[in-house]
Amino acid sequence: MSENGVNKGRRRLLTATTAVVGAAGAGLAALPFIQSWQPSAKAKVVGAPVEFNLEPIEPGQLLKGQWRGKTIGILRRTPAMLETLPELQDKLRDPDSSEATQQPAYAANESRAIKPEYLVLVMNCTHLGCVPELRPEVGAQPFDEDWLGGFYCPCHKSKFDLAGRVYAGVPAQLNLQVPPYLYKDDRTLVVGLDPQAAA
Repeated sequence: MSENGVNKGRRRLLTATTAVVGAAGAGLAALPFIQSWQPSAKAKVVGAPVEFNLEPIEPGQLLKGQWRGKTIGILRRTPAMLETLPELQDKLRDPDSSEATQQPAYAANESRAIKPEYLVLVMNCTHLGCVPELRPEVGAQPFDEDWLGGFYCPCHKSKFDLAGRVYAGVPAQLNLQVPPYLYKDDRTLVVGLDPQAAA
């Protein structure tokens, strides 16, 4: 003890303890702020590629999933479905898929696919984003007397064929978008990766 009755050793201990506790408290208080700089787990997943198992998809069936907040559709087309594609050329706005923003170069063909059997689309209508319904049946429909199968948007009556190509004279101006995708193997399709980038 000093002359004034103050214990300098005890004072130093209390000062050091207070400083350590204060620094720890400040660090813990700053932690949520620092963590907010990191992207959330959801944000990391949103842009990540998504794998789809093709095995359960029966011929003529549409499988839906999500990628980057968009509805993805994978349609396993039958030979009969593929045969209708050339018959619609004069009814479509962009039959040759000339609008490059709507599909990767490897899908700018009549089937709009790497493998004609599987059509991969962003299922959001290019008019206002509704999700068109698959109407695979051939025959007269309330919206088309000569329907050969395709996608019909109930929101504003846009029509697309079984390759996602838009009909002329409907509100939608563009074909349904084909996202970047590749085949990981014969049973697995990956949406969000381009074959050229992955090579």
